[in-house]
Amino acid sequence: MTLCNDDKKHLRGIAHKLKPVVTIANKGLADNVIAELDRALRDHELIKVKINASNRDIKKTIIQQACSQLRAELVHTIGHVIVLYRKAEKPNPKLSNLLRNID
Repeated sequence: MTLCNDDKKHLRGIAHKLKPVVTIANKGLADNVIAELDRALRDHELIKVKINASNRDIKKTIIQQACSQLRAELVHTIGHVIVLYRKAEKPNPKLSNLLRNID
């Protein structure tokens, strides 16, 4: 799954008002963090994640591992916050950030 620039721009616009739903701390991608990220992507499709990494290389490694393990697409990175997207098989209109009206 690869997103074109127009798709990423649209998703960044939706994600702008979102708050991070998961924080990845010093222990990195533990099993419970992966499970929570998977649940959040399944429910919301588009999420923000905060990464508290000590340097850029560790942060880059965490992002690559998260995207590959979760089969998610990196939409945007700014500072310690990233935006991830994974299309849901059956999106819930009440939970999906793409389907519900975000004011």
